[in-house]
Amino acid sequence: MKPEWSCLKDVKIIDASQLLPGPHATSLLLQLGADVIKVERRGSGDTSRELGNAIFAQFNRDKRSVALNLDDSADRQAFLDLVRDCDAVVEGFRPGVMKNLGLGYDDLVKVNPAIVMCSISGFGQTGPYSAHAGHDLNYLAMAGYWAAPTQVESKVARPGVRVSDYAASSYAALSLVVAIMSARQSGAGQHLDVSIHDSILSWTAPSAWLAKSFEKNPVMSPMVMPENDIFETRDGRYIVLGILENKFWTTLCDCLGEAFPQLNDPRFSTRIGRLACKKEVNQLLKQIFLSKTLAKWSQYLADVDLPFSSVLRASELFCDTHVRARGTLREFAEEAAIAVRFPVKFSLGLPDTEGKVPALGEFTSTTTK
Repeated sequence: MKPEWSCLKDVKIIDASQLLPGPHATSLLLQLGADVIKVERRGSGDTSRELGNAIFAQFNRDKRSVALNLDDSADRQAFLDLVRDCDAVVEGFRPGVMKNLGLGYDDLVKVNPAIVMCSISGFGQTGPYSAHAGHDLNYLAMAGYWAAPTQVESKVARPGVRVSDYAASSYAALSLVVAIMSARQSGAGQHLDVSIHDSILSWTAPSAWLAKSFEKNPVMSPMVMPENDIFETRDGRYIVLGILENKFWTTLCDCLGEAFPQLNDPRFSTRIGRLACKKEVNQLLKQIFLSKTLAKWSQYLADVDLPFSSVLRASELFCDTHVRARGTLREFAEEAAIAVRFPVKFSLGLPDTEGKVPALGEFTSTTTK
């Protein structure tokens, strides 16, 4: 049961997107009370269904699946009939596809003047790259994700999650709420142009701008901090040391300085001093943390006020006491699967939805009557 206080409890959204950005954006709004109708291709459905039930379920629980062939005139009319009674349409085709189908924004407002259309695309609806193909790694590369060094020994490596897709989905969800509220006040909808590239660029640009001045010697960038890094331990595991404030360096020295007196070098006592000796400080810390196993370091530093963390394995993550206490993850034992709850705690609460994964086209007949 959805909470009565939720401003989205009577909001209805058509999700005509697939894979991650659009479905994640609409799943966030669903958790805040919205009703989401997922329009999928007849026969094959969302491409994520081909990647396995768990992948599809991740962003599509509790949506109502309607199967339509938008190349068919009768199904296009069925889509427009849905639009009459909805607040927003989210689509993730390349620019021009919806317009060519007769389902562009100008077509939708003829049916529902207050409709909000959110188009999520790789490079946006305009610009020289707008028609280019791309996925998460392409947007990261072209937005300068790797242009700003952050480690003494920086490497270009693939992130563990689809960072740019999540950036775009978050901006899309926020923009949809604002646009829907505006449409309800004014009676006029609007077209939201969400570029995945723009979204991640808004995160990377400040650091990349700073990095311009250090391209010949990237390690000299102030964003490269020798003691704020990832270090390998004796058993091939990794720890993260998040030292930024100088007080934590002092704590580290108090704790380890007797065993490793090199840490007490006066040149390292201030941040400015350590920045002037980056490679030396970083190499020293690498040697120190290679001297013990992860378990030994975790035990040794457990009660020290230090931003020290183990790099958790997947199996360790789901047993973590803090993760369990916060309740962000919801387990479905019968599916051997999880769902991620909305990660903000509302004081009035957000009750769980049923968590049902819709079968392809399950609600077609009832929703498109």
